[in-house]
Parts: sequence; C-alpha cells; structure tokens
Amino acid sequence: MTQTDVISEDHDLDMRKLDPWLREHVNGFDGPVHLARFKGGQSNPTYLLQTPGRDYVLRRKPPGVVLKGAHAVDREARVMSALYKEGFPVPAVHALCTDDAVIGSWFYVMDKVEGRIFWDAGFGDVPKEKRIDYMDAMNETLANLHSMDLERLELSDYGRAGGYVGRQVTRWSRQYLGDELAGRHPSMDNLVEWLPAHLPQEDAVAVTHGDFRADNMIFHPSEPRVVAVLDWELSTIGHPMADFAYHAMMYRMPSDILGGIAGLDHRSHGLPTEAQYIARYCQRTGRESVADFDYYVAFNMFRFAAILHGIRGRVMRGTAANADARAMGDLFPRVADLAWEQARRFAGH
Repeated sequence: MTQTDVISEDHDLDMRKLDPWLREHVNGFDGPVHLARFKGGQSNPTYLLQTPGRDYVLRRKPPGVVLKGAHAVDREARVMSALYKEGFPVPAVHALCTDDAVIGSWFYVMDKVEGRIFWDAGFGDVPKEKRIDYMDAMNETLANLHSMDLERLELSDYGRAGGYVGRQVTRWSRQYLGDELAGRHPSMDNLVEWLPAHLPQEDAVAVTHGDFRADNMIFHPSEPRVVAVLDWELSTIGHPMADFAYHAMMYRMPSDILGGIAGLDHRSHGLPTEAQYIARYCQRTGRESVADFDYYVAFNMFRFAAILHGIRGRVMRGTAANADARAMGDLFPRVADLAWEQARRFAGH
C-alpha cells in the first residue's frame, strides 16, 4: 500500500494553533510539518503528520455537533495506551487534547506504524503457502486481546460488565424499528423477535475491539505478524465470543461485503477452514468449543444489517455524507437475509 493511495493533500487543520500544541505536549516533536489527510470512511478523521525526525498520526472527533458518546477519541486513546503498556500491538499514543479551541474538536496523536494493510481477508496478495500464517496471526492477536486481565490493564470501568449481547440486541432493534422511512424487512423482523428469545447462557467479559478485520490491522512489512491493531472506536468491555464471531463471520460473508471469504475453496486458496480457525482460537483461549457460534454470527450480521439500515435511511433523507452511502444502504436486505439464515442454522442444531 503506497501512501499516495491512502492520503490526500487536502486537510482542514489550522497549523498555527496545532503546531505550538504539538511542541508542548508531544515529547521530542519538532517541525516543520507536512500534513495530509487519510482517505477512506473513518468516522473519526485521521491525518498524517510528517516531520524530519519521525511521522505521527492524528485522529480527531469530527468538527461540529456529534451524537453523545459517539466518536470518543478519548476512549480510543485510553484503551490503546493501556494495551501498549502490556505489549499488545497498538501504536504508541503520545498525547490527548480535550480542548476544542486547538483544532475545533478533541484529538490524540500516536505513532505512525510502518507495514502492510490487506483489504482482502483471504490474503490474495501473498504467496499461497504463506496465507495460513497471516490468518493465524490475526487469530493469535484476537485471542491474546481476549485473554488480557482487565484489572491489570486498569480497564475494569471501560464498559458495563455482563449482559453485552442482550443490550446490543435491544439497542439495534430499537434503532431498526425506529427508522420507518428506511423500511422494514421480514428477516430483520424475525430477528428482532428471535434474538432476545435465544440469548446464550454464557456471559463472559473481556476487552473487545468491536471491528476486528484484516483491514484494521497493520502487518509487518515482510512477515506474517500483526504489528498494530487500529480503529478502537467500538471497543468496550464486551463478550469475547461476540467479538470473535464478528471477526470470523468473514467465512460466511461474500467478497463484496466486508471483504468476506465465503465461497472460496479454502484448501485450494491455502486458507484454514472455519472449523480449523475456531479450533485454533479455542485452543489459545482455553475453550473446548464455541457452543453458540451460529447465534453470535447471526447477532453480528443483525447488528451490521441495522447499521446498513440506518445508512439507507440517511440516504433517503439526503443526510448521508459518504459518496458510497447509497451502495452501502443497498446491501441491507442481503445482510438481513444472511443474518436470518444463521439464526435458522443455529435453531437447526
């Protein structure tokens, strides 16, 4: 991935205010600064700061009024700082700014980590015989995250302990049902009733990422090793099985949705099967199995479908800012049907 593919020279930061703040709060910072903005769909705008000595990344809340609790860059900075101290692969966070007067919204500054980002969860850009190693690196990284001690991390208050899946089902059901303009879909209506009636009994807790995908990781420039996990906006204290199932649902998503690998012949592509991938995670986390895996996949697809439904509603209202929003909203019925398919699969066990 070359920088010209991911950054734009256009930016909206006032260096006259930002430069002195950086010099005061980021140890060793020295200009001049060449500033650019990363392209893409980040809900928290992200910028590259290049200096003669080293490069940094600045991540901010969007300017203007935002929903309460959304775009919490302070939470991102906190969880990354805690994990970095314990050796988990995240960029080092240098400073957090909670003064809107500097650039118009809160932000934090972290290291720029060198490496590769893969948009294809099947790792088609690496030799076939190496792909299983890249998959295993993702598996190991997530297992390590879920095995970390909340007390040691000082993150016991990072979210509500217990009841995560039930709260999420309630939240996204309410959001789906409340947006009448975006329309209803039979599969979603079924899930709104089915999911709360079949909640798994196990209620484990761990630090969860919330969006653990191949393209939210930076891999070593030449080795199958994760050197940084990015985009912690959805992180919380949650259910590790729900977090793992979100990651592993790549096996049941087509390639045009979240870079899924459903439909691939895993053996011929040098990839582990879904069963093998689950078994490796269980081995690493001391589990015998994931008894309710199909439920957790159905839940995650339901949550994603509800997000797409919300995007669809914003398109219909004319308030969707992203140029790709219409195409995203159009995926809603397909994902809803996939989610209901997982629920029926779970019910058939």
